[in-house]
Amino acid sequence: MPTPKHRPSAAHPPPSAVAPDQSPARTPTPVSLQKPSPKKPVSGPTKLFRRVKSVFRSFPVITTPCRMPSPAVGGGGVQIHGGGSKQVTGTLFGHRKSRVNLAIQDHPRCLPLVVLELSIQTGKLLQDMGAGLVRIALECEKNPRPSDHQRVKLMDEPIWSMYCNGRKAGYAVRREATDDDLNVMQLLHAASMGAGVLPETAAGGGAGGEEEGEMTYMRANFERVVGSKDSETYYMVSPDGNTGPELSVFFVRV
Repeated sequence: MPTPKHRPSAAHPPPSAVAPDQSPARTPTPVSLQKPSPKKPVSGPTKLFRRVKSVFRSFPVITTPCRMPSPAVGGGGVQIHGGGSKQVTGTLFGHRKSRVNLAIQDHPRCLPLVVLELSIQTGKLLQDMGAGLVRIALECEKNPRPSDHQRVKLMDEPIWSMYCNGRKAGYAVRREATDDDLNVMQLLHAASMGAGVLPETAAGGGAGGEEEGEMTYMRANFERVVGSKDSETYYMVSPDGNTGPELSVFFVRV
């Protein structure tokens, strides 16, 4: 007697990709966001190349008045700690007339590593990015002699002074991911890059209302470059192959 063939279940259709400049037609099938994957060892030649590359890429190109850290000079040379680079997923999202949020993930199906609320309106930031390059510097003060319980990783700092293209633009605050943040990440779990407008369900049932405008998003790959334990940079990777990134975010502890 022939064995009956298994048919794919209609209850679990494959996730449909979110095309750039298009809104998701409906809320995708719920998925479980994964925990960030552990770091994998890097081969010798690749690690050496990334360290050399990070030496040249870890210097923020920001004009004054933003205070940038001075490299430590000692023993007749400049000490630079290159930590290599990797690609991560960055998502800018928020209501057009409210503050923009930045979520950084290892990949689109991963729980956010960091969620930051920036002191700039979502619509204004997207407009500036459409007009040219945008460089955001986030700066916090360094504890000169931290004790063991005061040692904080760079990306775990709670508050940052924010500079946009060299001008002071308020503050950025690190916070835990809310249910609304996770809802946005789940709606975009199948999109590796793109931009558009999210349905009202992404704002917790339309909590923003008409006063704050539509819930918009922009997702792209970022190259993460670690200059030292007090310096990290995220360069947007342009999908069309242009050399200059539209957005760069610098994290500096001085």
